[in-house]
Amino acid sequence: MQRLRSRQQFQAVMAGAPVAKTPHFALHRAALSSAHEGRALFPVADAWLGVLLPKRWAKRAVTRNAIRRQIYEIARHQSASLPQAALVVRLRSEFSRQQFVSATSDALKRAVRAELEQLLARPAPHAAGPAETRHAV
Repeated sequence: MQRLRSRQQFQAVMAGAPVAKTPHFALHRAALSSAHEGRALFPVADAWLGVLLPKRWAKRAVTRNAIRRQIYEIARHQSASLPQAALVVRLRSEFSRQQFVSATSDALKRAVRAELEQLLARPAPHAAGPAETRHAV
């Protein structure tokens, strides 16, 4: 599994609508055939993963880091079943600070893990087609 690194890679994946959603996360997907300035954005045919955790939804860095670690760990365990596509997991709503007081609590980790397993099990088995690789107009 490869990690998304550049802004162009993230923009290419985020151009399409989410392919799966849970209460706190959204999963975006794009084909690996994307190119930028004449060179391939995704040079290796593998599963590519990026994580987007806005401060708006996870204000404390310790919370964002704990969630990020959970995302990469779940993806590593499920790497054999992930499609050869570029994926971005995006946090789309806040985990209640009243319910999860500590950012590193086992309760928060279990909640995040459960949603991520559900989210990563959803991507359609087909390769991302033209409808998923929308271009900006």
